[in-house]
Amino acid sequence: THEGSMIRVYNTLTRKKEVFEPVQPGKVGIYLCGPTVYKPSHIGHMVGPIIFDAIKRYLTYNGYKVTWVVNITDVDDKLIAESERRGIPMSELAEEMIADYMANLQALGIDGIDHFPRATENIDAIITFTEDLIRKGYAYPAGGDVYFDVSKVPDYGKLSRRKLESMLPEGGEGVERKRSPYDFALWKGAKPNEPFWNSPWGPGRPGWHIECSVMSSRLLGETFDIHGGGLDLIFPHHENEIAQSEARHGKPMVRYWMHNGLMQAADEIGKVGGRNTRVAEDDLDAQQAGKISKSKGASPFRDLLKEYRPETIRLFILSTLYRRPIEFSERRLQDTETAIETFYRFFERFERITGQSFYSLPVPKSRKEGDLLDGNDAFMQDVAGHRARFLEFMDDDFNTGGAIGELFELVRRLNRFVDEHRLEDPQHRTPEKTAALVRGATVLRELGHVLGLFRQPPPKRQLPEEGGMVAKLLDLLVSIRSEARKAKNFQMADRIRSGLAELGVVLEDRPDGTQWRITDQTG
Repeated sequence: THEGSMIRVYNTLTRKKEVFEPVQPGKVGIYLCGPTVYKPSHIGHMVGPIIFDAIKRYLTYNGYKVTWVVNITDVDDKLIAESERRGIPMSELAEEMIADYMANLQALGIDGIDHFPRATENIDAIITFTEDLIRKGYAYPAGGDVYFDVSKVPDYGKLSRRKLESMLPEGGEGVERKRSPYDFALWKGAKPNEPFWNSPWGPGRPGWHIECSVMSSRLLGETFDIHGGGLDLIFPHHENEIAQSEARHGKPMVRYWMHNGLMQAADEIGKVGGRNTRVAEDDLDAQQAGKISKSKGASPFRDLLKEYRPETIRLFILSTLYRRPIEFSERRLQDTETAIETFYRFFERFERITGQSFYSLPVPKSRKEGDLLDGNDAFMQDVAGHRARFLEFMDDDFNTGGAIGELFELVRRLNRFVDEHRLEDPQHRTPEKTAALVRGATVLRELGHVLGLFRQPPPKRQLPEEGGMVAKLLDLLVSIRSEARKAKNFQMADRIRSGLAELGVVLEDRPDGTQWRITDQTG
């Protein structure tokens, strides 16, 4: 069997974890619903791409050939309204927001998306798909619109598990033209001064759901492996995609439906860590209530990038199991920023000891290749144990949070190895011990890579100029502290260390003297 069949995936359609078996052995097709490009993207829009970037990396690492599609909705009521408000053409608005979205993906190192199909580039295929549904009796034209007839699909509602009565019909115009209030639009006739395309039913534009059915089947086939999206898309969007795709193709649309939890504003769901206010992964209404969204004025993602490293944001989002809501707060991002320094400090240590950059270590490209790391001593057994548990977490529905926990355990073990053998001191270094450290660090690099972490050095912080006032003051404090230690005034020495730590300055005592480093961005 294929080596990846140890992977299990939680399938929203069956509400259980299933062994991952793709349609074509060794190949995986993933479709993730992308943005509606009418305003700048905020952190909520980056959740799906970060999660699925890690999923694609993990599947690739397990030997699969993965094709990942993220669509762009560049025609929609919201776009029309916003372009009118700003007095620019809809296409110009879309281009501006697509550029913003792409820049954010690039900053986060999300480079694994293979296709970005746009709704406006698929109008002909959308019209053909709609004509086909009419011919098969699943859809009907009505006054310039075309609607999908929900009564023709006996299992409609199977994804959201809603009874028809509880499915609030899409409001808005055209209600009087529908046979049933539950029917949804495949094509909408254009109102005066709106963007339109010519069709057999008159000038108009596609409905929202049909776009994804058309683009996914065109790029990935009539049945493909994984369809992802936020929990808020299960109904009506994904439910309607299933209805129209399966009506047209007469076969299952998707093998595994994967839905990520929504980004919550922490203050809207009560205290973080207050157990009773935690939103459950399946309590969609509560997640919707606290969801960070453009309509609530979430700040543009590019502003967040001015304050935090992209790697911090990636680590923050991957620290929660993807199906759970992510509680967003500046405080939690700052905690992550502090936590990630643990790795950066180790990389600096590693370079001091081995004379080579952590980032130059070769990355095992596959799980098989990584298995070959030898070592029967206790240290390498510990390292191998952390790697095995990391892989177990990832095999179990891509539990990146558990996997990241193992990364922290691993870096602690590597630091302990350095401390136990006093490798910071050149006198204690041996080629064997240094080689063992390199082997251990290579595993850290391998596993980090699987999550898209530590691929390149973080951008340099603005440090005080050498010889500037700040640097001189810090040197002065360090020398006062070492005099205090010599005089056995440890209280004073500790006070200096902890006072500086609060200001984001870390002191490192080394055999060759004490060094200071500024970690936090303060002020």
